[in-house]
Amino acid sequence: MALFAKRSRSSAKEESPAVPAASEPPPPPPAPAGRRQPGWKSVDILRGAALVFGLYFVLQLLWLAHVLFLTGFLGLLFGLAVARGTDFLQHLHIPRGLGAALLVFGTYGLIFGIFALSAPKLSAQFGELRTRLPEATDKLEGWFATHRDGVLGQVLTSATGAAQAPAPAPAVPGPAAGSPGARPSASHPAPRPRSAPPALPEGQSQLRNALARQLGTVGRFLFPFLSSTLEILAGLLLITFVAIYVGAELDLYHGGLLALFPGTVRPRAREVLAAIATALRKWLLTQLVAMVSIGAIWGIALALIGVKAALSLAVIAGLLEFIPTIGPLLAAVPAIAMGFLDSPQKALLVVIVYTAIQMIEGHLLIPLLMKEGMNLPPVLTLMGQALLALVFGFLGLVVAVPLLAAILVGVKMLYVEGVVGDGEVAVSG
Repeated sequence: MALFAKRSRSSAKEESPAVPAASEPPPPPPAPAGRRQPGWKSVDILRGAALVFGLYFVLQLLWLAHVLFLTGFLGLLFGLAVARGTDFLQHLHIPRGLGAALLVFGTYGLIFGIFALSAPKLSAQFGELRTRLPEATDKLEGWFATHRDGVLGQVLTSATGAAQAPAPAPAVPGPAAGSPGARPSASHPAPRPRSAPPALPEGQSQLRNALARQLGTVGRFLFPFLSSTLEILAGLLLITFVAIYVGAELDLYHGGLLALFPGTVRPRAREVLAAIATALRKWLLTQLVAMVSIGAIWGIALALIGVKAALSLAVIAGLLEFIPTIGPLLAAVPAIAMGFLDSPQKALLVVIVYTAIQMIEGHLLIPLLMKEGMNLPPVLTLMGQALLALVFGFLGLVVAVPLLAAILVGVKMLYVEGVVGDGEVAVSG
């Protein structure tokens, strides 16, 4: 019986449920797998602070050394074109380093030879252009003077008058005339009669002085790097050697850039970099062909019209063609001024020729050269040029379009196609 009672008590203990102690709270439910607890960790805070500081440091470095980086970008741009020519020379069993050097220095020699052959003519015409442009501005001002009642005449008069209007002399305090204390004294001497402002020197007009002031302001803003010949030479050397090194070892720099990306996104990064290189190479080829074509057409048209110094004006137009949108407009200004030497009708004819050439370039030449390439929207191009010119000056204006083209290729491939998922949208005009 005692043994049976012990077994019954033990079975009763086993069947009775275990009651947790009142002093022990139930354990919290486990967090779902893969979900982070709310709040910032110390590592995240340090990583975010390092990212912000690194971005600030990079922006400060770009701002302080923007001339170096923009000049290096020009060297990279020319180096991409040199690399294509080096690939062709490599098939002829010419080493890549030697081929890149031959292409760069051969191009320099060709340009120097062309200018050497036409140096006498260019020197004479540039001298004539330098001496006749002041005469053209005087004649232009005379034409505006005869049409002073028109809109352009009123605008010119207000601009030059506001620029040269003398400031009024401050009034001298003293007793009024006719009052008892109106006699001159040591404390209130009699005011001296104001002399007339000196007349402008002969041959210098208001328009010429206004243009000289504006051009001086623009020159100091756009060309601060032209303050010394040493800086110009250093920039040319940097562009030359960057182009040679990139053209000779493009795969080396391409592979080093790809090494910065994780292995999972490296194939897509390779596609984006190849597309950017193709767009920059195509843009540069288009600009070089357009420079030669527009310079030749401009020179022939000005010679047929009878504008003086047509060859030098054509050279100016060809060089400024490298700067889209703004360069052709700057090249038209001296040609129109030289047309005024003969008559306003000839200047108007120069404007008509300039408009026709720009229409041929915009609707025939550039679309033909940029076939299946990136054609930038005109408004976006103009705004990008204005922004970079405002921030970085002339170098920003020069690199604005190729830099914008490279950015748009990345935006199209990484965001429009990768994030939005719309492969049909094209960033083109």
